[in-house]
Amino acid sequence: MPPIAQSTEVFQSAGKPIRLDAYLPETPDAPVPAVIALHGAGGNISGMEGYASMLAAQGFAVYLLHYFDRTGTQSVDLKSMKQNFPLWMKTLWDAISFIETQPHVDRERIVLLGFSLGAYLSLANSAIAPRVKAVVEFFGGMPKEMKLFMRRLCPVLILHGEADPTVPVEEAYQLQKLLEKKGIAYEIKIYPGVGHAFESEIWRDAGLRSLRFLQKYLKS
Repeated sequence: MPPIAQSTEVFQSAGKPIRLDAYLPETPDAPVPAVIALHGAGGNISGMEGYASMLAAQGFAVYLLHYFDRTGTQSVDLKSMKQNFPLWMKTLWDAISFIETQPHVDRERIVLLGFSLGAYLSLANSAIAPRVKAVVEFFGGMPKEMKLFMRRLCPVLILHGEADPTVPVEEAYQLQKLLEKKGIAYEIKIYPGVGHAFESEIWRDAGLRSLRFLQKYLKS
């Protein structure tokens, strides 16, 4: 695996310090595409580091966004999710603005990658931010409220378990219909019998699919 550099960056969102765990190719020859990754409602970034390292080794600048820093949240229920969603949206917006200024990042090639709640945030942001070139969403969906605010859509990779008890697979199919209606490129993989979050072989397959998708839409 090519050498990568790891660090923690901090930027401000509404006066609050927000952490970004950065995984970067050690010696990029030119500005590289950036992947901003968002954790789910458990707030757990551990487990994402190996995936971030793999993508960095493939030539992507990867940033794990601690968006709960904005609200001082440890984990959330449905009520606090709805309450804090607009604040996390703004934090993600500010994260994109910060990452755009990094000298090793190609600001024309920024993608969002989200898990569960992070996938909802990624899709919602992509619907209003032309700066987002593509989204990889793991077992999430497009918030229904975005119908009122949606300005655009970008290519999406949809990855979902058919037996997901937390985010029903119907969310994946609704997103697929929306993308088809708007004529936006997408890829979808529904894993039969799989629940919320992926493990072992399913995770490996999803990881490879996401890498191929990123290479397709972000490589120069």
